[in-house]
Amino acid sequence: MRKRDAALIAVGALTAATALKFLTRRSTVDWDRVADLVPHSEHSKFIRVDGLNLHYQEFGDPGDPTILLIHGYTASVYVWHTSAPMLAENGYHVIAVDLVGFGYSDKPAWFDYTIASQARVVARFLDSIGVGQPIVVGSSYGGAVAATLALDYPARVEKLVLVDSVINNDVRRLPVLRLAGIKGVGEVITPFLAGSKMFMRKRMRRTLSPASYHLISNERIANIQRPLAAADGHRSVLATSRMWDANRIEEDAHLISQPTLIVWGEDDRVIPVHNAQKLYDAILHSRLVVFKNCGHVPQEEKSDLFVEFVTEFCRDRKGRVLGTGDEAIEIQS
Repeated sequence: MRKRDAALIAVGALTAATALKFLTRRSTVDWDRVADLVPHSEHSKFIRVDGLNLHYQEFGDPGDPTILLIHGYTASVYVWHTSAPMLAENGYHVIAVDLVGFGYSDKPAWFDYTIASQARVVARFLDSIGVGQPIVVGSSYGGAVAATLALDYPARVEKLVLVDSVINNDVRRLPVLRLAGIKGVGEVITPFLAGSKMFMRKRMRRTLSPASYHLISNERIANIQRPLAAADGHRSVLATSRMWDANRIEEDAHLISQPTLIVWGEDDRVIPVHNAQKLYDAILHSRLVVFKNCGHVPQEEKSDLFVEFVTEFCRDRKGRVLGTGDEAIEIQS
């Protein structure tokens, strides 16, 4: 067989596979079909905010101080499935929200998927559920949203916790995000990557510390993939990557006035720990904690330690944290 014929067959096969994928995928994920599979679905609620149906989970007594948890890129409330109930047991009213375009919140084509717009919707969400000034915790991309909330709506944030937070556009240099930014190419590859267990396992091995590889399970993969397993989820992932502009966080971090706890994994290869130092240097009332043998998601990899430090920070009037123990290094106050 000539090379040209082989190339034509390969292109034809790829085209057919792509067409089949596009024709057979659902338009959206039906909550009623998957609710029984979602961890803590008994705590799930939906509320209408600015024409958007937002999904969130609520733990603890509404009379207790409120902690708002904001997840990262391609993630959902699932990243808090261990730490949210633990924080509630420590005396907090905990709200974990799915950002627009992620989890089981709406994923409309008309939304612009900028960090500023996500922060605006979160502020309106707080209005809708009757929460005035929570402690706001943001992980990764959610850290950028949390920091923007603190900058643009400072009266809405009592204290701030930034967990391996996005602070600039460096992440956009990753090969997958660069490919996603190419019109046409992103549309073709996203459905395949979002549904690939092999790709997800490889991504987790980069995201987690080697000490946390035991967390890489079929259950974890399913809970991450399930909310994005439809056309609207693929579209929102692409739109977010293409509207990604987080340089403002690094540039304006010095304007954050709230007491701030910065939590980082020493082994984070997605957003290296030197970014934590940048935040600490810029934010006047900040504390920095670096967890040993921990990657990009301390709330999952070191849940007990994470909850311990966040609780201590929340309880102290000035947001202080004391002592490191054997699993954390370098607390600066």
